Amino acid sequence: MKAAARFCLVSLSFLIFAALPLAAQVGWSSYEVPAKDEGAPAITVALTYPSPSPARDIPMGPFKVHAAIKGEPEPTVKGLIVVSHGLAGSELAHGRLAEALAARGYLVAALRHPGDNWMDSSLLNKTPERYFSERPRQVGRVIDALMADPAWKDRIARDAKGPRIGALGHSAGGYTVLALAGGIADPAQSKRHCREEGKDDPLYCRTVGSERPTVPPQAGPSLKDDRIRAVVALAPLGVLFTAESLATVQIPVAIHAGAKDRWLVPRFHAMWIAKNLPGAELHLVPNAWHFAFMDTPSIPIQTPDGDIAADPPGFDRAAYLKKLGPELADFFDKALK
Repeated sequence: MKAAARFCLVSLSFLIFAALPLAAQVGWSSYEVPAKDEGAPAITVALTYPSPSPARDIPMGPFKVHAAIKGEPEPTVKGLIVVSHGLAGSELAHGRLAEALAARGYLVAALRHPGDNWMDSSLLNKTPERYFSERPRQVGRVIDALMADPAWKDRIARDAKGPRIGALGHSAGGYTVLALAGGIADPAQSKRHCREEGKDDPLYCRTVGSERPTVPPQAGPSLKDDRIRAVVALAPLGVLFTAESLATVQIPVAIHAGAKDRWLVPRFHAMWIAKNLPGAELHLVPNAWHFAFMDTPSIPIQTPDGDIAADPPGFDRAAYLKKLGPELADFFDKALK
């Protein structure tokens, strides 16, 4: 009888998950997580979600939102996906992927990391020793806020394990979501890498590697958040992670990296993670640079790796993102089901 009841419960959970909204339209609204104290400032979040309201193109700085601004959300969503941008990034930089996930029924919460965004680099410049611990904690605060918010907490699907929550991160955001999955950073490993192999990974070693004291002098404690049940890391910063900690990660993980990434060279970062994390899916994107996973901005934005808007000859970023969005939705559908 117990086995039969368990089978019925699993079958019912699958049917409920399958019946959750597959919206063609999405809504968008700005959200703010209140400050807790001086060390935990307010967090600006872009929410994208399934909505019956008609969408339209809205320019927002160098990026564009295609959604119904403040559109009415659907009564239920498949789950919550939190998005962590890269170094000095923006909550708007992954809009096409957020919209694709929302169109498949997810609430997507893309945060602007306090102290590490296009307007404010104080976290890295003033308190570098907090950089790699503070970013994952900021994601946790966004989850805390949404799961306590009467407007959202009851819309997010849950099962016997709790709310269905996933995380998506690019570059330093890839590090962030993998730390939340259980990866632990070891600064000695990064320094050794830059000393011995820095000539083959020069941009990483110049920006956040051995030349900057970005982490404490010893491996830090785990920043794992057990609420997160699946992770996608896009062009992730990975050389920091110990092989031992990656081996303990037990949730589904997908890794996507540009085969021609010059900022975080895949063999030291994405491929290191995939080699040591059991069951990780690795997708190397042919002819792609580091910023292939971001929306193309309407103006040039210069970085140590050149213009964010630039791509190698022959690479069609818009077509790739249009393909990638549904692939990520398929991954989260399977992982959170």
